[in-house]
Amino acid sequence: MAEAPAFLSAQEVGSFAYLTIKDRTPQILTKAIDTLHRHKSEFFEKHGEEGVEAEKKAISLLSKLRNELQTDKPIVPLVDNCVDADIWNQYLEYQRSLLNESDGEPRWFFSPWLFVECYMYRRIHEAIIQSPPIHDFDVFKESKEENFFESQESIDALCLHLQQLRPARDLSGDRRKEEFLRLLQISLWGNKCDLSLSGGESSSQKTNVINSLEGLKPFILIDDTESLWTLLSKCKKTAETSVVRVDIVLDNSGFELVTDLVFADFLLSSELATEIHFHGKTIPWFVSDVTVHDFNWTVEHVRSSNQKSTSACGADWADHVRMGRWTYHDHIFWTLPHPYCAMPQVAPDLYAELQKACLVLFKGDLNYRKLMSDRKWEFTTPFHQALSGFHPAPLCSIRTLKAELQVGLQPGQAEQLMASDPHWLTTGKYGIFQFDGPV
Repeated sequence: MAEAPAFLSAQEVGSFAYLTIKDRTPQILTKAIDTLHRHKSEFFEKHGEEGVEAEKKAISLLSKLRNELQTDKPIVPLVDNCVDADIWNQYLEYQRSLLNESDGEPRWFFSPWLFVECYMYRRIHEAIIQSPPIHDFDVFKESKEENFFESQESIDALCLHLQQLRPARDLSGDRRKEEFLRLLQISLWGNKCDLSLSGGESSSQKTNVINSLEGLKPFILIDDTESLWTLLSKCKKTAETSVVRVDIVLDNSGFELVTDLVFADFLLSSELATEIHFHGKTIPWFVSDVTVHDFNWTVEHVRSSNQKSTSACGADWADHVRMGRWTYHDHIFWTLPHPYCAMPQVAPDLYAELQKACLVLFKGDLNYRKLMSDRKWEFTTPFHQALSGFHPAPLCSIRTLKAELQVGLQPGQAEQLMASDPHWLTTGKYGIFQFDGPV
């Protein structure tokens, strides 16, 4: 078997990985420091002088981290007592073992991009948890909530659309399929709202995305949605225990999460699925990634909306959670630096959980990078090959492109895109539905 290609890294000056480490990550750290500083009086009110000292300590640790990153210092082991610290430090040792003596230590601009970028967010978490009593403060919480509120009109339009489809099980076969494909596309374009791409600045959805879908179709580079429809229709017919389970590995909170919840609701109400399992992060991650707090907060804010159709959606979602039709899971594996092909060894319990699904949907760019091991695959490499043996169940990546990584394209397709749009890989303008599994 041919050797796997090299990992993406910030060594390549001018590459997206390089610009991320050089510009975007220091910007994100600066914003985190500013956020802590702005909450100084709140920390004092809650915890007195101890809160102010904790804020100073967290800022000091984050400033140190920013300096290490900007001066390309060696990556240092984690020193906190979290359950994943040993796994992280073992992974650092593994990265060290791959280097020649002349290479020195793993460093920010030299080591694999996926590793150092994940490591930065884990170090942000370390800085906060080492600063009690503010150890549970989410430096990204405000940005996530702002994204939700700024997208309110789009959220209301989407919830109204969903309510007008009820009961979805009564829709004709063609109409059901049409709405399935429509809501899938909305979930795809919801992935544009990524706060780590914008350095934590606003990236909300201000237009009614339903009206934009036709115009966005030419920007879908790979569209395997027919395979998803065929698979779920088949699962529904052959489900011996009448359970059809769909798992969604979430990406961003805010508007994107709402698009995922709307799609998940439609799967239940159209009887294409009987249970949905959501997978989110255990800690604040990549600025806007979903945690259990974000998930519950979103359901509650949709439920308490003063728009009738929006609040009706929220009430249904709260009901799905209460009745066990929707289940939220988190697992430390999602915030480790490992590619997903390592999941059977590193997190066999999570792999076994995903194996129970009829279909697993992986939302967003970071999930795609981990599915692809963040390697420099040729654009025409088959998706199945680049998954490197990761096949817990039929799966589909739903992402807008925000990294110099894409497989499964037709010969000449990438060259054509490059000629018309040199930044096609990194702006989130293009999207894919890429499926792997029997239909």
